[in-house]
Amino acid sequence: MPSIDFQLERDFIELNQLLKLAGLCDSGGAGKALVASGVVRVDGQVETRKTCKIRAGQRVEVGDTRIEVAAG
Repeated sequence: MPSIDFQLERDFIELNQLLKLAGLCDSGGAGKALVASGVVRVDGQVETRKTCKIRAGQRVEVGDTRIEVAAG
């Protein structure tokens, strides 16, 4: 499973923006569509809130790609 280490510069990032900045989609709108499709998991649970706040220490998975979010 490919893994991406994402350094968080603030307290949180919205899920759709994280997907865009991690390179898993081209735009925030595409990130929202990806979340709406039900393929995004946060800490092992399917997440359907497109702008859910992701904080350091959380893990986001899309298909076979994992994003590890750490404090920057």
